Amino acid sequence: MSLDPSQASPRGAGVFFERRELERLLRLYGRMVAAGEWRDYGMDALHDSAVFSVFRRTAEAPLYRIEKRPALARRQGAWAILGQGGHILRRGHDLEQVLRFFDKTRFSVVD
Repeated sequence: MSLDPSQASPRGAGVFFERRELERLLRLYGRMVAAGEWRDYGMDALHDSAVFSVFRRTAEAPLYRIEKRPALARRQGAWAILGQGGHILRRGHDLEQVLRFFDKTRFSVVD
């Protein structure tokens, strides 16, 4: 039996979320599901980025995409939130700071 190194780790160079990052993303997802705003999510581990997509309805395009791109960590920041049209809504170096984008919807004016 021989070991082919090309098949040993087919996605070895891919980027994925660390445990704390994934916990924070899933905590945000749970809060938004409880508020009735989001219903589904998906994750992708690509060779240059990791993507956490959230959906209002399962059959639609993602409402938001939260991307981690380590190659941009020193320049613009590794984290970005992209809207439906692919526009960058917020970018930064720290996940907590970037996810504050969703906190502004927690408070609403009451008459």
